[in-house]
Amino acid sequence: MLPNLSYLQIHAGNKVNYQLTVPELVEEAIKKGEGYLVESGALTADTGHFTGRSPKDRFIVEDDITRDAVWWGDINQPISTDIFNKLYTKVAAHLSKEEIYVRDVFACTAPEHQISIRVITETAYQNIFADNIFVRSDKVSADKRPEWSILAAPTFQAEPVIDGVPSANFVIISFTEKIILIAGTGYTGEIKKGIFSVLNFLLPHNKKVLSMHCSANTNVNNETALFFGLSGTGKTTLSSDAGRHLIGDDEHGWSDEGIFNFEGGCYAKCVNLEAEKEPEIYNAIRFGSLLENINCFPGTRVPDYKDTSKTENTRVTYPIDYIEGAVKQKISATPKNIFFLTADAFGVIPPISKLTTKEAMYHFISGYTAKVAGTEVGITEPKMVFSACFGEAFIPLHPTKYAELLGERIEKDNINVWLVNTGWVAGPYGVGRRIQLRYTRAMIRAAMAGELNDSEYQRHPIFGLQFPTTCPGVPSDLLNPAKTWSCQQAYEEQANKLAKAFDENFKKYESGVNLNTLSLRV
Repeated sequence: MLPNLSYLQIHAGNKVNYQLTVPELVEEAIKKGEGYLVESGALTADTGHFTGRSPKDRFIVEDDITRDAVWWGDINQPISTDIFNKLYTKVAAHLSKEEIYVRDVFACTAPEHQISIRVITETAYQNIFADNIFVRSDKVSADKRPEWSILAAPTFQAEPVIDGVPSANFVIISFTEKIILIAGTGYTGEIKKGIFSVLNFLLPHNKKVLSMHCSANTNVNNETALFFGLSGTGKTTLSSDAGRHLIGDDEHGWSDEGIFNFEGGCYAKCVNLEAEKEPEIYNAIRFGSLLENINCFPGTRVPDYKDTSKTENTRVTYPIDYIEGAVKQKISATPKNIFFLTADAFGVIPPISKLTTKEAMYHFISGYTAKVAGTEVGITEPKMVFSACFGEAFIPLHPTKYAELLGERIEKDNINVWLVNTGWVAGPYGVGRRIQLRYTRAMIRAAMAGELNDSEYQRHPIFGLQFPTTCPGVPSDLLNPAKTWSCQQAYEEQANKLAKAFDENFKKYESGVNLNTLSLRV
């Protein structure tokens, strides 16, 4: 039975492919020249001109639901209902002329917070992505209208002067119509993050559930850990640990019952992927997985994960059960440990520090990491990045809303919170060296095992952070960043520079409710 899409103004007749299986979608993608199979059996496809999100072309419709609730600004840009309606009509008409792929899925594994989603895509590979990343269920019904709908039309081009948008591509979220329009871009991450933005509005605003940009795992004793971090900090890598069970790699909710995954799959970066360093992710790349924007070694079907000629943002998506030992339950226990990951390219933040509740709220709102040369066009030296709640691009509400919920839950359950630097030591990027993954894993494992509880702690003179002086499996000198530098004056200059940047960044949040007492040196 085919779904009736008239409620979306789409009248595609027999050109609707509904709920195709992954093998069927792979056949469609290959037949239409969207991609090809690599040696492991995974499909690889190119997303076209856009190999990443386009934040400046993302909008939220300003209406009665959002007007007084959304944190408007450069991140959450308002757009009128009239402009949305006109573009919606055009996109629906465009899709009505195309062969389309329709998939009914869900977001959120917790039944009481689950929302139904219908994803309409112009390409088969986008539909594979939707099948991989969202929650699958046998409860879907073609004749039942879902709560939310996503229209993804990569070949539709807006006319900026006529249509009222700055570019030919756009993403627009309407909370009244419960529709996400994605046009002019084939990058699948826009589908994923569109729904994430929706959940980041609905759950904290309506249900007092903390929505989080983090990965999560647990162990046989159901001792849950959360990993917050921006791209490149190791969030996916560190949560995919052979000694623990993955709950999810990117998006979660925290309710009174515990932690639940928003998604049914993973979306991992592939750049420099190696079987020895990240076996869980490497082995998940098989038939049913979708690789994006990778190249193979010449004359082969073997992916070259070091080749970034198309983009640094090479990706793979796969169902979560492709990770051995992944958690199958709908809700996991309240976390025992929380880790904030930062890739400090200035080499001055301790590799691991224990945070108080106020420090945790401060660093959560700050969301610091650094980008290094080569990751983006125009970056020739380390660049400080502050992204509120470690996901500012996806949070429609003011950051203090999320921080207050986090602080309440930390206090209620006496949760350990750690700041972990996965970046550089012995100097900044270009001079020092990146902390070895094995040392970072050792510190995180020691924290989760309670082995840092009895360690002696030292307070950092500039950042005020409390860091342990010993950790099993980690050289003691590594724990104090100043000791790894050959020139102490140079270290202090870099540390003071970063501390000043923290202070300047936080000024824009100081007017937030109950947060005016927070500072870097709380």
